[in-house]
Amino acid sequence: MRIALAQLNPTIGALEKNLEKVKKYYYLALENSADLVVFTELALIGYPPRDLLNYKSFIEQERALIISELMPLTDQPGTPILIGATHRQGDRLFNAALLLEKGEIKSIHLKTLLPFFDVFDETRYFSRFTDRKIEMIDSLPAAITVCEDIWNDLDYFPAPIYDLDPLEGLFDQGARLLINLSASPYHMGKHALREDMLPFLAKKYNTAIIYLNQLGANDELIFDGSSLVYNDRGELLYRASDVEEELIFVETDSLFRPAEIILPPDKDDIETLNRLLQLGIRDYMIKTGFKKAVLGLSGGIDSAVVAALAAEALGSENILGVMMPSPYSSDHSITDAVELAENLRINHRTIRIDQPLSTFTELLNDGKGPRQDIAEENLQARIRGNILMHISNREGYLTLATGNKSELAVGYCTLYGDMAGGLAVLADVRKMMVYELAEHINTVHGQKVIPQRIITKAPSAELRPNQKDEDSLPPYNILDSILELYLEKNLSAAQIIAKGHDEKTVQKVIHMVDSSEFKRRQAAPGLRISPNAFGSGRRMPVARGYE
Repeated sequence: MRIALAQLNPTIGALEKNLEKVKKYYYLALENSADLVVFTELALIGYPPRDLLNYKSFIEQERALIISELMPLTDQPGTPILIGATHRQGDRLFNAALLLEKGEIKSIHLKTLLPFFDVFDETRYFSRFTDRKIEMIDSLPAAITVCEDIWNDLDYFPAPIYDLDPLEGLFDQGARLLINLSASPYHMGKHALREDMLPFLAKKYNTAIIYLNQLGANDELIFDGSSLVYNDRGELLYRASDVEEELIFVETDSLFRPAEIILPPDKDDIETLNRLLQLGIRDYMIKTGFKKAVLGLSGGIDSAVVAALAAEALGSENILGVMMPSPYSSDHSITDAVELAENLRINHRTIRIDQPLSTFTELLNDGKGPRQDIAEENLQARIRGNILMHISNREGYLTLATGNKSELAVGYCTLYGDMAGGLAVLADVRKMMVYELAEHINTVHGQKVIPQRIITKAPSAELRPNQKDEDSLPPYNILDSILELYLEKNLSAAQIIAKGHDEKTVQKVIHMVDSSEFKRRQAAPGLRISPNAFGSGRRMPVARGYE
């Protein structure tokens, strides 16, 4: 039997557009003699649909397309389809896998485990279903599951989240093949986790595994594809791209014999991050209807990396870098920004902010001249934000915010200033990793597209004379270490101090993080690349006690 796996990039809510993509790959599978064509979780809707699921008409439209467009395909020309979709029973809505065969729904496989943590909130929309049955795929007994249902093995996970493991019952019924329709978003380390857990399951149950994952970015979430096929010995037979749509063909006979070639583990390295951030930028632009992006070029590391990523993702001709020097901007910042723009071959222009800054300070200081306090530092950032948003409105650019996670964490950023924009590319990338990306980008290009001085000079916001970031913050290597422990490992101040960090520094950093929650609530959506990112997965109160 030949199974075709369609790793596609859907647009959330674009049912007709997604349907055309599904049909395109279905016919392509048929041209290549597929006996079954498999699609991902909620393939017509796109994942995560969130509150679109509250609209009954939306669910009805999805079902109507399945009945009128997909079911007839399985009658003529006749190849079955396995696809992720919603399914309603009475007043209850389920996340399901539908097997369409001979012009009808042959079987329905409902999701049991509904993630309710981090960026997930499926219990808000879906009901849980625990009565599970295997399905005969040709003569092969198969366990058909949806995403989370494979992520609670009681032997693999030391502290399982859920009170049951759906796989146990399915394999008790004699399943020999596990098919998982998934929409599992990326974070660093996810590739390694999948490629450790899935072969564990294959060996435990003596089963072959087909893991089909959604591709593409939706808002802050990046879905990395990387669909996987394992034989019943736990040997990896195939790994799909993490940035491209693919149609994968699996001969079931190959799932039950030793692999001819065993693929090495996925690296999931800085190049992976480079590719997936580009995917995040490109998809956000396409799916929101923008074709070109604008950003401020300061001559600093963050804007340089964002410009390089955007140029690669969208094409240099679609990127505009705007240099907005003030009286405090150094000469080398301007020359570095120009050199960067020319190396990347992006469009660039210079708009000095001396005059508007002078006008504002005269107006706001009652004609007494500048005070050089924090309010006037922020004023410069807000003037720049206004300029970028003006260009965005008038010329049709999406504004890219360039701040990194380290700055956003401690509030070292300006509301309505450098935080202005439609997408925050580095919002989940700590400062030291930004430097890694810069070095990697230069290595990939084989030349210093990001000028070396941008990488080596001390970081500075340049909002007052001789300003350095370390005037206000701990050195970034120390800051990032504390932030990782506090934000991603969820350690307390005492636990972080016990790991060797200075007590005063830890207390200062944690206070800055906690008291900056109100800023992050107003930040642009940021691409998620860590398990605990700012955004929809972090639900901290703004009004709270700060000690």
